Amino acid sequence: MNNEIPVQTLGGQGEVMAHAVDACVHCGFCLPACPTYALLGDEMDSPRGRIVLIKEVLEGGLPLADAAPHLDRCLGCQACVTACPSGVPYGELITAFRGWSEPQRQRSALDRSKRWAILKALPAPRLFSVAARVGQFAKPLAPVLPAALRGPLDLLPETVPAMQPSAKVTPARGVQRGRVAFLVGCAQQALAPNFNAATLRVLARNGIEVIIPDGQGCCGAAALHTGARDEALKLVRANLDAFNPGEFDAILSNAAGCGAGLKEYPMVLHGEPDEARAKAFAAKVMDISEYLNTLLQNGELEPPVPASRPLTVAYHDACHLAHAQSVRAAPRALLRAIPGVSVLEVPEGDLCCGSAGTYNLEQPDLAGQLGARKAKNILSTTPDLIASGNIGCHTQIQSHVRRQGSPTPVMHTVEILDLAYRGEL
Repeated sequence: MNNEIPVQTLGGQGEVMAHAVDACVHCGFCLPACPTYALLGDEMDSPRGRIVLIKEVLEGGLPLADAAPHLDRCLGCQACVTACPSGVPYGELITAFRGWSEPQRQRSALDRSKRWAILKALPAPRLFSVAARVGQFAKPLAPVLPAALRGPLDLLPETVPAMQPSAKVTPARGVQRGRVAFLVGCAQQALAPNFNAATLRVLARNGIEVIIPDGQGCCGAAALHTGARDEALKLVRANLDAFNPGEFDAILSNAAGCGAGLKEYPMVLHGEPDEARAKAFAAKVMDISEYLNTLLQNGELEPPVPASRPLTVAYHDACHLAHAQSVRAAPRALLRAIPGVSVLEVPEGDLCCGSAGTYNLEQPDLAGQLGARKAKNILSTTPDLIASGNIGCHTQIQSHVRRQGSPTPVMHTVEILDLAYRGEL
């Protein structure tokens, strides 16, 4: 799509946006893949429509305020990227645009306060844990509270588990096959600490030494995808300082959103002095399922103990794993490697569950519709277990599965593998 975006005044991020706009041929293959288009049926709430809006705003032909409602409704799930035959990097476009446009937005005091609270609490696991525990007391009041407060409370689990600190070094058991660095994540340390505990146990059991580098912090994805670019840059550079890619076989994440965020570092720093360092870092980033599957394919993964009975597992593709990182086969292969486990495919599996970082806090109505739809589709397969690889999806799906009256456990893929190794599946 031809454009007159003033790249020379926008710097590196301008180049990122102009490239994405150029690549779009307006074919429309993205429309049926888009969750908001599926719900609303509005061209402006589709990737193709949003690209036109962004182009017009950047060229000065459309006020930002007119485009903002449609752009705010984008989940950033990147299902359109998978569907696009022209290879439009829409995820990079919407992320870069939000970073450019946010300083120009006119938001209410309540909206600014909510966003500030989210961006302060999410990257701070202990603060988030305290906030979640306080929220437990307010949860019974959720039906009478404003939507801005009701959304976060509805997503809280029935209980908030105690945090489990992770050792800085987890030695390999038996013959050491590898050495990796591990990003421990933020909110999941408070909401699902067993994700990390299971990850460390499975890696150690397979001969992998795990290092949790000092100085690491939030991946920066939440700040980046909500337009808080300056805050995101601080977090990005802190992690580049903390992790030395040359010391490790891989840099692992067990949260799809975090892993995708880490792989975005070169785009975030495009045209800046740290770009080369970001590329070296991102080249080593892998999802836990991706890394473990390399061991499986090489015949190096320790065989899991068979399940105590035949089990069916409905696997949910987290958008930032399937679309942003193109990791689909690995988690399924790991689950199928457990004798007695069958993997079920979910209807409309490519449709986002509605979590999408802070989306279910900022767009609770649309997120709720998508969450209910996802839970209904998953439960239609009548699974024994539900598996995914992202804390946001886990929280969203668990909440909506419970609302639909099902006690079916929702687990991380690596938790299921960990249970199999311990003979508890």
